[in-house]
Amino acid sequence: MKDIRHLAQHRSRGPGRLAALLLTLVVMLGLTGATALAAPDDTKKASPSAVSVPASAMEAVAAMQPSWNLGNTLDAIPDEDSWGNGQTTKATFEKIATDGFRSVRIPVTWSDHQSATAPYTIDATYMARVKQLVNWALDSGLYVVLNVHHDSWMWVEKITSDHDNVMARFNSTWSQISTTFRDAPRTLVFEGINEPSFAGATDAQKFQYLRELQTSFHSVVRASGGANANRLLSLTTPAGSPDQAFMDDLYTTITALNDSQLVAQVHFYSWYPFSVNVAGGTHYDATAQKHLDDTFANMHNTFVAKGIPLYIGEYGLLDYPNHFHPSRVERGEALKYYEHAGYGARKYGLTTALWDPFSYLNRDTLQWRDPALFAAIKSSWTTRSGTASFDKVFVPKSSPVTAKSLTLNLNGTTFRGVWQGQSKLVAGRDYTVSGNKLTFTAKALTRLIGDRAYGVNSKLQARFTRGLPWDIDIVTNDVPVLSDAAGTTDSFTVPTRYRGNDLATMHATYADGTNAGPTDWTPFQEFNKAFSPDYPNGTIILTPEFLDSLRDGEPATLVFHFYSGTTVTYHVTKSGSSVTGTAS
Repeated sequence: MKDIRHLAQHRSRGPGRLAALLLTLVVMLGLTGATALAAPDDTKKASPSAVSVPASAMEAVAAMQPSWNLGNTLDAIPDEDSWGNGQTTKATFEKIATDGFRSVRIPVTWSDHQSATAPYTIDATYMARVKQLVNWALDSGLYVVLNVHHDSWMWVEKITSDHDNVMARFNSTWSQISTTFRDAPRTLVFEGINEPSFAGATDAQKFQYLRELQTSFHSVVRASGGANANRLLSLTTPAGSPDQAFMDDLYTTITALNDSQLVAQVHFYSWYPFSVNVAGGTHYDATAQKHLDDTFANMHNTFVAKGIPLYIGEYGLLDYPNHFHPSRVERGEALKYYEHAGYGARKYGLTTALWDPFSYLNRDTLQWRDPALFAAIKSSWTTRSGTASFDKVFVPKSSPVTAKSLTLNLNGTTFRGVWQGQSKLVAGRDYTVSGNKLTFTAKALTRLIGDRAYGVNSKLQARFTRGLPWDIDIVTNDVPVLSDAAGTTDSFTVPTRYRGNDLATMHATYADGTNAGPTDWTPFQEFNKAFSPDYPNGTIILTPEFLDSLRDGEPATLVFHFYSGTTVTYHVTKSGSSVTGTAS
């Protein structure tokens, strides 16, 4: 089967093959839309505004890089605007295309707009709205991935106990979608099911159920004819996981279907402790980096190297950025992750779709909420950028000023120097570089901290021969001061004078050494789930979930870790619904 896949990937020879190769060159040069060359098998099907699709699935998916998710929109429950994103307009897709995305994934939850009994009819008004958004995206020159989304856990997972009805509804759903989009250009891709789950099933049972679903999805779409006869179809793993055993089983399913127009899909949200800041995952460290490298290499080796394109249908960090809560991942560490992910996608030949529930693009203003963050993501599509071991240099206020160092991560670039605004700092006087060690002199730091007010006193940039500069804040700090407090399990805060510090994590244990908190497998509790900094009000919030989990009458010792390297110990005791806290 591997040989068949290899031949299918290279089946277009002569002028057709030349056109496909030229298209790949166009994509590499960053040209889209009307500049793309037409694939001979698609010219009669595509609308005038649609991008022409290469015959090779591998080349087509490569042309979809980079991709973006219209998250928490048509997948919202029960309606499009239920999760705060309002009504999508054509301008949304035009913005995405203008800013360099070549494809968009449109998740759709059909459940609340579909009869729950046979024949499982989808509401015509809702189907028309889905079609409107798909057409807007296609007319904006984007590939579109359309799926069945939260239905996976709303009713598909019941296949373990209600097999026949679930299969009938699943087939009916895809029959209606296929019929509606039968004549849509091949720039529309179908994704059978998002992050499928199967209630109470073992892994072996999950593989069996998912193979049945995806094989049926394939049959229903192909039998519907029209452009569906050779439309790209995306198949996934249980929960969209890139676990190797899951990907191996997906590879088996895809090769058994013997169809050259199939795409493998998984999702990637980084090393879990880093992605949510739990178990001490405060930095994008060697473990988190290795996790990305190993996972991306496995994706490549399992699929891409064997002629099957891989689409990472969702990537990012879990709950980052969140504009309603303090960020659980430190900004510079997040930037390092996105820089690395973009490089990994290029290195391993993967197409990545940024999961955006609302966090990146403001759907009302159509402006990026954090332009510098988006600039870093966009830069990663084409080049590497240098970074450093951290994005802050801490200078304690209560101590004499001494030299401070960072480690440069060159990422294949060459260090050019350090700037403050338009002024370049003087090498030898203001800083020195020894290997990858960048050291700021005491004299320079004395100037940069000024009157030594707590917080950021100066902003610098380390610049490299390519990519984006690395921002470095010069921060005055001292050990935070925590105070005694009293409250309840519903409302308890620790009075905190941060004195220029940012909270990294909280270590919680009892006197016997066992872990305290809802995440009982680690003493380092999850950021924003067990605790959360409230910088404006000068407190650390201990959440009801954390407090409710404490043993009654048994003091818990909390050690708060700050990014400066400082730690402060605190004790809390729950007695019924009352909570008291004491500083050490």
